[in-house]
Amino acid sequence: MKAEKNCQCCEKTTERSESDRKKLINRLSRIEGQIRGIRGMVERNAYCPDILVQCAAASAALNAFNRDLIGSHIKGCVVRDLKNGDESTVDELVETVQRLMK
Repeated sequence: MKAEKNCQCCEKTTERSESDRKKLINRLSRIEGQIRGIRGMVERNAYCPDILVQCAAASAALNAFNRDLIGSHIKGCVVRDLKNGDESTVDELVETVQRLMK
């Protein structure tokens, strides 16, 4: 599939330290492992409540990842842009939070 030229997710980047990037990737790897475990449970016909408990754990892990990432975004990108007089980042942040809360 060809990427759209106006894809908002492709226009901006965030500089992260190697340490921060590694922490984020490790958390995502753990979440990915949880999802693979859930898939395995479905493949083995595990009991529905057991699967649901694991789904809730994976969902909580992803929510924690999102909270940390948005906190980092606010402390880094948003503060930087406000100091530089760019208030559009606040509107972008509000829109992002609204999407996360759907």
